[in-house]
Amino acid sequence: MSRVAEGVSPLELADYQKAVRLVLRHPLVTPGYPDKGALAIVRRWAGQLRTDLVEVFGYRLVTTADTARLQRAQDGLDATRPALTRAGRPFDRRRYAYLVLTLAALGRHSAQVALGELADAVAADAVRVDGLGLDTARKPDRDAFVDAVTWLTERGALTLADGSATAWAGDPERAEALYDIDREILLAVHHPSRVLQHLTSVTALLDSAGALGMSAGRAAQRRDQARRARRLVLENPVAYYAEAGPELLGQLRAPALAEDLERLTGLTVERRAEGVALIDTSGRLSDIRFPGGGTVAQAALLLAARISTAVRRSGRHALELLPPPTTAERLAARAGRIDGALPTPSVIAGSTAPDEAASEAYGPHGEHRVHGTYETREEVGEEQRETRYPFVTDAWLRGRLKEITGEYGAGFAADLRGDPDRLLDQALGLLAAMSLIVRVDGGALALPLLARYRGVTARVKTRAAARPPAPLPAQPALSADDSAKDPTP
Repeated sequence: MSRVAEGVSPLELADYQKAVRLVLRHPLVTPGYPDKGALAIVRRWAGQLRTDLVEVFGYRLVTTADTARLQRAQDGLDATRPALTRAGRPFDRRRYAYLVLTLAALGRHSAQVALGELADAVAADAVRVDGLGLDTARKPDRDAFVDAVTWLTERGALTLADGSATAWAGDPERAEALYDIDREILLAVHHPSRVLQHLTSVTALLDSAGALGMSAGRAAQRRDQARRARRLVLENPVAYYAEAGPELLGQLRAPALAEDLERLTGLTVERRAEGVALIDTSGRLSDIRFPGGGTVAQAALLLAARISTAVRRSGRHALELLPPPTTAERLAARAGRIDGALPTPSVIAGSTAPDEAASEAYGPHGEHRVHGTYETREEVGEEQRETRYPFVTDAWLRGRLKEITGEYGAGFAADLRGDPDRLLDQALGLLAAMSLIVRVDGGALALPLLARYRGVTARVKTRAAARPPAPLPAQPALSADDSAKDPTP
């Protein structure tokens, strides 16, 4: 492979790395998305970006006058980058289906379309999908449809020319909205890397199943494995050696991996006994900040500290050690949930598979995620052996969350404080997304990255005031190394 950023001078390297992070963070860039200056930055470095991204990761960058679209090679199903509604909530199956059907309907319209007319076109297609439908007389259906339209509007595929989508969602008899259609952006939004009509499983969208075999030659195999290893580090909070197949272990340990990733992204690669991670302390490439603000993030941080403390117990108080599900088992379980929602073998089935439980398995652009560093608990041997992690039960976790809520609940959102099961589920989901734990039947397994948050403390700030102060979120004071407080997309 040629040297990364070979045509970039030392004086311009920081600007080039900014363009790399931008296109990795936002696989679709348009004149107004993610901001007005982004497309110019990417277009300036388009040639070098195309060369480096395909060589380092196997990603392909397609640019036009008004778009830059990154086509990623995808090795797994990422449950952390869903499309978001106007309220910031993840799309459910219905909204994903409306988004895909809206894209199809827009392809049949000319330069402009009225929102009501577009809704009728989508409704005509939605009624052919069992359990879907779109009834514009129902407010929940209108809201879901407007969420899909708004997602396209934010990216510039649609531009509001007149009226209001929110007003239409409130009363379609009295309000309307008119949109201009940008076909170039529309094509960039829906740019599948595979023909979808004949897919029978979501795993057919993945590149890992197509890893090169012996017939490809040793050089081609090594190049493919090196790309897969770099993608593993780029797109995960940490690449654990124990979870990587034997064909990737050598690549993960190779000095070239760190050199290539650091020069390309401007971030730092950290190695520990259990694995390797790409550190993003500033959030320049990350999609999830942890620790972060909000009730779920604060509860997750405090819960992580308690789990980490329990992990250190020894003797008769030591936690039971259990093997985690393999990467293949986790992929199969997630794919099974998605495939179970496939209606019939058709274009729609291949495009709208996710159900509500797994609709967030992959974002509409297959966006990536990047995270940061971690602490290790102990050195482990080089030989391959079954890895076991400390196990905490659901009952134990509920007890610890009850303690946390009792001590810090004044700073938590009232709706989550009053629904501890939902708060626990969301907190554990965040910890699992950060590769701090693995959720298993009956509880969770603590992973090595969790040790970074050992010793976390928190306090609830209050203000002196004449009237009772509003509760504020608990602010963590980390006694552990806080240099990577954004281990993260």
